[in-house]
Amino acid sequence: MNSTKRRGQLIVLSGPSGTGKSTVIAELLQARPDLYFSVSFTTRPPRPGETDGKEYHFVSRETFEDMISKGAFLEYAQYVENYYGTSLQLIEEKRAAGIDVLLEIEVQGAEEVRKKCPDAVLIFVAPPSFEELSRRLRERNTDDEAVIASRLETARKECEEISNYDYLVVNYQVPIAVKEVLSILTASGCRTQYRLIDWKGV
Repeated sequence: MNSTKRRGQLIVLSGPSGTGKSTVIAELLQARPDLYFSVSFTTRPPRPGETDGKEYHFVSRETFEDMISKGAFLEYAQYVENYYGTSLQLIEEKRAAGIDVLLEIEVQGAEEVRKKCPDAVLIFVAPPSFEELSRRLRERNTDDEAVIASRLETARKECEEISNYDYLVVNYQVPIAVKEVLSILTASGCRTQYRLIDWKGV
């Protein structure tokens, strides 16, 4: 009996800004180098140390809206006055090749993915508390107080959508959060639609 993956999984990771998603993802990719991390397009300006094509594909608002008109995105959303979107063509190519694809997207985008890809695995990464989230945002030292206040308000609204996700991971400590995500991926990868079993010769 041989078992091979028929189609790659689509895994969505969402959560408020400052929750530690990027750190969790970095360690997750070290533990699972076979995962393809989809780099989103955004109109947000790069932060210090960010590289175009690595953290995001940074484009102008005009370019992004042109891509929208051409149907280039699996999903796109506007978050804190900036667009974020995922390339539809690239995702489909990877999944068709049997490669698991990981997306880091906002709540709005996750809703669109659920509609277009009902088999997607949606994971919400939450902070231990809003007090801790506020502390993490201020420690990043990348935003002024007005932006931080906006992010905290957005975070409260995002957490109201947790029930629409398949799994919830609370990021108390990164190593524990990574282990939980890995467990989720292992279990979801064993679902029947992701496996092709050859019973010949049994």
